[in-house]
Amino acid sequence: MIRKPAFLLRLARDTRGLSAVEFALLAPVMITLYFGVAEVGQAFMVQKRQAHVASMVADLVAQTDIVEKKDLDDILSAGALVVKPFPATNLTITVTSVKRDDKGVDRVLWSYGSKTRKTDDVVTKPSIPTGMITASGGGVVMAETTYKYVSPGNRFIKDGLTFSGAFFLLPRRVDVVPCSDCPKT
Repeated sequence: MIRKPAFLLRLARDTRGLSAVEFALLAPVMITLYFGVAEVGQAFMVQKRQAHVASMVADLVAQTDIVEKKDLDDILSAGALVVKPFPATNLTITVTSVKRDDKGVDRVLWSYGSKTRKTDDVVTKPSIPTGMITASGGGVVMAETTYKYVSPGNRFIKDGLTFSGAFFLLPRRVDVVPCSDCPKT
C-alpha cells in the first residue's frame, strides 16, 4: 500500500481559504456586470430624456397661436435643460411647422433649430402618422431630437450610441402654427 504524505492529507481536508478563492474567481465577473448594468442604465436614461425633449418642445410650440424666434430660442433652451446632468452639447433639436397643401402634400411652413429644413420642402421622413392631419390647410408641429451618448468610462459602449426621434402634435388653437420672424430657408 502506498502511503500518502501527511501534509497532503491535511491540505486536502483544509477548507479555510476556500471562500477567498471563490471570491477571487467571482469578483471580476461581478464587478464587470455591475459597471455594465450601470452603463446601460445611463444610456437608457439618456434615451428617455431625449424623447422627452422632443415631446416637450412640440407641446410648447403646439400650445401657441403664433410663435416668434425668441420664443423658440427659449423653448429650445428649456429642452436642453431636460437632458441634465448629461451634456447638452450632444443634443440637437429642431422644431418644424408642417402644413398640408390643397393637393394633400405635407410641406414645411418654417423650421428652426439645429438642423433646419427648407421652407416648402416635402416632409417624407420622418413620416407624419396617417390620419393625423385630416384636412387640406391643416398642420402639425414636428420636433426632432438626436443625442450622441458617449460613455463616461468608454469601457462597455466604446463608440457611443446615437438616439434620435420625432414627436408630432396638432396645434391646439389654430390650424397651423405660424412663425412671425423665423428665417426662410
